[in-house]
Amino acid sequence: MKTAACVLIASIVGISGCSLPPAEPAPGDNLTVGKVQGEIKVGMSSAAVVEVLGAPNILTTDEKRREVWVYDKVSTDRMNAEASSYGTLIIFGGHKAESRSSARQRTLTVVIKFDEQKLVRDFSYNYTQF
Repeated sequence: MKTAACVLIASIVGISGCSLPPAEPAPGDNLTVGKVQGEIKVGMSSAAVVEVLGAPNILTTDEKRREVWVYDKVSTDRMNAEASSYGTLIIFGGHKAESRSSARQRTLTVVIKFDEQKLVRDFSYNYTQF
């Protein structure tokens, strides 16, 4: 019996040690205002922008046929809250439960304008939360 228990415990420990490490997020998965403010600079190459932010959602050109990249990210956070109470009397009892949920949505739009040499000439961003 002890041998079977030891084998079972060793198997569980061995299997749990074989789990894969969490995957690294793709560059665009962690698009934040701070990343744009801190890492995007005028004069950066388009390749360097892709390394920092990933591929853009939209690629277009302006009136002079220069590239304009748009990154558009929308995220929603949901929060659930539950409250319950319970009261008793000698004979009678009661129970009340209540549940609430709320959602917060955030959007971040980044526009990066390139010059003829594919270097950042200007960038802007808009962040909203509601």
